Amino acid sequence: MPNILLIYTGGTIGMVMDFETGALKNFNFDELQTYIPELNLLDCSISTLSFEDPIDSSNMNPEYWVKLAGIIEENYNSFDGFVVLHGSDTMSYTSSALSFMMENLSKPIIFTGSQLPIGDLRTDAKENLITSIQLAATQEKGQPLITEVCLYFEYKLYRANRTTKINAQHFEAFASLNYPPLAESGVELAINHEALWKSDRRKQLNVFKNMGRGVILMKMFPGMDEDSFAHIIAYPKLKGLVLETYGSGNVTTQSWFLDGIAHVIERGVPVINVTQCSGGSVNMGVYETSFGLKKLGVISGKDITTEAALAKLMFLLGHGISLKSFRTIFETSLRGEMQ
Repeated sequence: MPNILLIYTGGTIGMVMDFETGALKNFNFDELQTYIPELNLLDCSISTLSFEDPIDSSNMNPEYWVKLAGIIEENYNSFDGFVVLHGSDTMSYTSSALSFMMENLSKPIIFTGSQLPIGDLRTDAKENLITSIQLAATQEKGQPLITEVCLYFEYKLYRANRTTKINAQHFEAFASLNYPPLAESGVELAINHEALWKSDRRKQLNVFKNMGRGVILMKMFPGMDEDSFAHIIAYPKLKGLVLETYGSGNVTTQSWFLDGIAHVIERGVPVINVTQCSGGSVNMGVYETSFGLKKLGVISGKDITTEAALAKLMFLLGHGISLKSFRTIFETSLRGEMQ
C-alpha cells in the first residue's frame, strides 16, 4: 500500500468555518479523515504534516520554497508520493521552483488547493484533495507512475512548471496552454502516458536549496518612459532580469530602451525574454521589434511561463553559472518546462 505524505503550507483549502463567529480558521489536519471520510476508500495510507505557522500564499517566498524542499527531502525515503496543499495565488511559482530544485525526482509531488474552503458547502477542495492523493498513489509495476512536480486543479493534472493561474473566480483556475494535461479525472482517471516526464530512477535525488536573489520582472506596456526604466535597471544588486514582452518577443525600438538592456548585459546580468501572452512562444528576429534584443544577446524563454522563467532564473543564479554558459543552459529544457 503506497504511503502518501500530505503537506499543508497554508491557503484557502485548509480553512473551515467557525460557526460561532462566522470567521474562517485553519483546519486541523489531524482530523482530516473525520472531515473527508471518503479518504478511507483510497488504497493508500496518508500521513499529514503542516507548517508550524501556515501562510497565505501571497507571503510565499524562496525561503519557504527551501523549507518545503527540505521537508520532502527529509521524508523522501519514507513515502511513495507527496501532496502539497498551497494557496492558489502563487502555486504556479512555488511548484515551478520545486521542479527545478528537485533533481532526479522519481516520485510524485502534486500541488493542489481550492477556490473555496474545505468546510464550505460548495467547496472544490474535496475533489482536488482526493484526486491528488489518488494520483500520487498511482503505481505501475510497484513504482510510482508519476515522477515529476505536478499541479492538480478542477479535474486536470498538469506539469507544474507549465501552469499559470488564469481565473480568480472560477473553479477552473489554472491552465497549461503550451503543454497538454498529464491526466484528466472523469468517470475514470485518464493518464496521458506520452506526456509524463520520464525520469532515470537509477539516479539519486539531489535537492538544490541555493536560490539566487536580485531578480526583477519587467512587463512591457505602451507608455513606459525612459526615466522609470533607467531607475529600475540601475538597481545595484540586479542579478537577473525577466522581460515580459509583447507577442512573440517584441519591444519598443527606442534607443534608450535597447541601450539600457545592452548596459545590463554588459554588467554580466542575464536578461530573459518571455511573452506576456498566456500561450505561444518567443521567437526573436521574426519582427524588427525583437531583432535588437536578439542582436544584444538577450536569452529566449521560448514557450516558458513567466512563473517558471523566474524560478529557473533564480535556480541557475544559485549555481553561480557564468554569463557565457547561462544562455545555453537556460534555453535548454531541464524539467520539461519548455519545448
